[in-house]
Amino acid sequence: MQINHFTSAIALLCLPLLAQGQSPVSGFMNGKGHGAIAVSYAAENYDNVFLVPNNAAGVPIFNEVKVNSISLYATYGLGDRFDVVLGLPYIKAKGNAPQAVLQELGFENERSGIQDVALFFKYNPYSAELGANRLDFILAAGLKTPLGNYKVDEGLQSIIAIGNRATSANGLAIAQFRTQSGFFLGAQAGYSLRSGRVPNALVGELKAGYGSRYFYVDAWYAGQVSDGGTNILGEGFDGFFPATDVTFTRAGLNLYVPIAGGLGVSVGASKYLTGRNIGEATGFSGAVVYSF
Repeated sequence: MQINHFTSAIALLCLPLLAQGQSPVSGFMNGKGHGAIAVSYAAENYDNVFLVPNNAAGVPIFNEVKVNSISLYATYGLGDRFDVVLGLPYIKAKGNAPQAVLQELGFENERSGIQDVALFFKYNPYSAELGANRLDFILAAGLKTPLGNYKVDEGLQSIIAIGNRATSANGLAIAQFRTQSGFFLGAQAGYSLRSGRVPNALVGELKAGYGSRYFYVDAWYAGQVSDGGTNILGEGFDGFFPATDVTFTRAGLNLYVPIAGGLGVSVGASKYLTGRNIGEATGFSGAVVYSF
């Protein structure tokens, strides 16, 4: 199908800003010798926080948080049924605390740096032709580990930390059905093992869309259920934010349009719908993609 290379490219563009949100792998395979490279810009902001038992109107100390990132993503088909995916984001998180508050607490309104490098492998062990349609089963595994020297142990200053500074080993099972006309529906579920005090988590995603040689569009719904952890300001919380129970659901849209000679552009939007110990963020992204 024509949509394979386009959808492989767009799937790169949604690696979550802070290891949260949409899955880093899709239900499409590149094919041997094919792949894509993308440079993306993403921005999200929030001024409300999902807390337990009551949500907070306004981010403690910082009032509002804006997160911007520039990311490099790449994917390549090592074989017809075997892909590799690489992602590396640079992130800047900025609060809006008054200068007097910052001086009193010894805090700063900004944290920035290279976050975590992610390396995933995908394998397509089985595909079935259902008339003119196709059903694919894919297994994926990958590691994410901090590459930058960002800090997460600064007490309330870490509200604007750019990551959780944990190495995670991730496994996913993916099923995707697509029609000859270009419509598709996919589902994936998996588990993420995190190092240190960061809780492990169950992760999942549903995605539906359409792709052709002219454009690609999808809508997705993703979530994470933390396997343990404390609540911010709750029993057992000692000020170390990466150890909290970060559970959420998030939904979004992506649009990709090829231009010429393998170049294309994409835009996306997403929003956290429910959660705990996480900002109620809305995000937007754009990218330039070269597929080959």
